[in-house]
Amino acid sequence: MFKGFKEFILRGNVIDLAVAVVIGAAFTGIVNAIVEQVFNPAIGALFDAESLATAFPVDIPTTSGGTATLHFGAVIAALIQFLLVAVVVYFALIVPINYLKRASFAKKQVAPEEDITTPPTELELLAEIRDLLAKQKAE
Repeated sequence: MFKGFKEFILRGNVIDLAVAVVIGAAFTGIVNAIVEQVFNPAIGALFDAESLATAFPVDIPTTSGGTATLHFGAVIAALIQFLLVAVVVYFALIVPINYLKRASFAKKQVAPEEDITTPPTELELLAEIRDLLAKQKAE
């Protein structure tokens, strides 16, 4: 029972997923701070708003006669945050891991031996069988 659990835990996919979750959680705090404290106020200033989260407000009427405000700037801020996380994860994790995989694969490749012959194709085998049968029939 423990052997199967050990094999499950030590699979590359499970470890990769665990690392991705931990790194993603760590980067989320950093990226949130950058987006909320740097990008949102800077982009909001372009649109004469306090921050991007309050930019692009749209007031819609409610059934009770009041208004509800939709803040499309908050959606744009979330998109910026997502893109920043994706860029950081790609360049900080994916690119180095792919490089290491390629380097490891190149080391594992062995030069093909020259005295290994390629097996005959199915057509060649059938032709040889035909020739043997014809020779046997002629005798």
